[in-house]
Amino acid sequence: MRGTRLGVHPESWPIAGAFTISRGSKTSAEVVVAQVVDALGHRGWGECVPYPRYGESVPQVLAALAGLAETVAGGLTRQGLLDLLPAGAARNALDCALWDLEAKAKGVPVWRLAGLPEPRPLLTAQTISLDSPEKMAARAAELDDRALLKLKVGRDDALERIAAVHQAAPVADLIIDANEAWDLELLKTLAPQLPDLGAVLIEQPLPAEADQGLEGVHSPVPLCADESVHGADDLDHLAGRYQVVNIKLDKTGGLTAGLALRNAARARGFGVMVGCMVGTSLAMAPAALLAADADFVDLDGPLLLAADREAALLYERGRLYPPLGVLWG
Repeated sequence: MRGTRLGVHPESWPIAGAFTISRGSKTSAEVVVAQVVDALGHRGWGECVPYPRYGESVPQVLAALAGLAETVAGGLTRQGLLDLLPAGAARNALDCALWDLEAKAKGVPVWRLAGLPEPRPLLTAQTISLDSPEKMAARAAELDDRALLKLKVGRDDALERIAAVHQAAPVADLIIDANEAWDLELLKTLAPQLPDLGAVLIEQPLPAEADQGLEGVHSPVPLCADESVHGADDLDHLAGRYQVVNIKLDKTGGLTAGLALRNAARARGFGVMVGCMVGTSLAMAPAALLAADADFVDLDGPLLLAADREAALLYERGRLYPPLGVLWG
């Protein structure tokens, strides 16, 4: 839309306590918000989470987006954006903002514009941060009415942590997320023991650069690529190594590319997980539309925060309800 103004700004959202994975801990979610306003005053916005693991920072994302102000004013489309920015957080924020703007301008929800099914409540995983087995078990006991839990584990004492959580929440299915902390020997040792501990998915056990080691490996629990997959171009080297791909909009660079990756993954026979970084309800809303037919949903980012946005998404006993139009879409 010609004449559209682009604004970008950073925000910091405190985490309730700390969020710890195998790579370290953080106490706040550092996000970037892109806002687009057309000549009639319709406003769209989107949120991204720059991720150091992928060489991103808040200043870098702010600069990349600010440099597109004139292009946006000239009528940048979502398809055009795919050619201007690589997959990643910056493109995600602007792509989602453009979707939201079109929905507001036309009075048509994004799900309808994108040809998606009408949103419905989704079962989402709730994440338990890496901690001592005792503290992880205590947290699992607090969440014993959840059907799906995601455990952050590292290399050391992973089985002890998983067993402790399973004992505390024995009816919950467990997603085990190593965030690249394991090696092939450890995977082969642990995987056969995990079905009896409630595990239904192992997420990114090895470093992305070690994916070749998974060739021909049979795991009784499906393996899910996370750090190893960003876009549809990655699927070729994942075949025969992973059974599921984790689609995050901050990796794909927006809902537009996320839809393309989902379609390509389904066509190749991969299962689909839709996940997130730690962010607010604004970041989860477009991902919730993408997750309508996902095999696994992991969109609990706002539940890790000390506070969320107004018109926040509703979570109830592991169910994520569709976003309100006043929030996004």
